[in-house]
Amino acid sequence: MTEALEQAGHRLTAPRLAAMRLIAAREGPFTAADLVADADARDLRIGRATVFRAIDLLAELGVVERIDLPSGEHAYVACRPAHHHHMVCDRCGRSTEIDDAGFRSVVAEIAHRTGFRVDAHRLELFGRCADCLAGETTDR
Repeated sequence: MTEALEQAGHRLTAPRLAAMRLIAAREGPFTAADLVADADARDLRIGRATVFRAIDLLAELGVVERIDLPSGEHAYVACRPAHHHHMVCDRCGRSTEIDDAGFRSVVAEIAHRTGFRVDAHRLELFGRCADCLAGETTDR
């Protein structure tokens, strides 16, 4: 994250660094409120507005991405700044990045059939990760 910030010409301020550390400490999706609570619990004295601005900047740089949860709420995940999609476990919250997996050809076919020019797309898959599935009993 720090590399992306510096490469884009942004200063690495103490509040931004603190916000990035909070994000790096998170597993799976998080909200801005989660980060504010984490900052308060660690007595970091970073304001709510600073957290929101840091998330916005990191999202603009592609190292944090907004995801829309099945509940209708949105959250964020830390990620690499390359095109990818997310799989999110609805039990433990673990988020896994997946590459194209052939989806670009599906998008191209959809564009061809509909006459749309697709400028961007995003795919989020929700379900259970292998660890959570292994922990489930067979008598559901």
